[in-house]
Amino acid sequence: QLQLVESGGGLVQPGGSLRLSCAASGFTLDRYAIAWFRQAPGKEREGVSCISSSGGRTNYADSMKGRFTITRDNAKNTVYLQMNSLKPEDTGVYYCAADFGVRSNCYYDGMDYWGKGTLVTVSS
Repeated sequence: QLQLVESGGGLVQPGGSLRLSCAASGFTLDRYAIAWFRQAPGKEREGVSCISSSGGRTNYADSMKGRFTITRDNAKNTVYLQMNSLKPEDTGVYYCAADFGVRSNCYYDGMDYWGKGTLVTVSS
């Protein structure tokens, strides 16, 4: 069964950090670009960050630049999202998604597989 599984969410105080993981099973990630999305309560889903299949290109939404870092370990078939200096507005369900294709860039559309999400709550 082909699936992506997110983990690492939880409750954290403002200014704290979390590291999310996106692990693939049933397929290898090295031919996929990976993107993280989040959906805050009452809001539409938005792209957070993405990484190309090789890891050579990354992209961040403006509000995440300097605070979030996306990396991948193809040997472990896992992509990570390190989130620092978290703010209450970062609260939401975080999803990872895979876009098949060995390309030099990454995008937030045309995703082939989605995980079920992990909840991040930033609150004091």
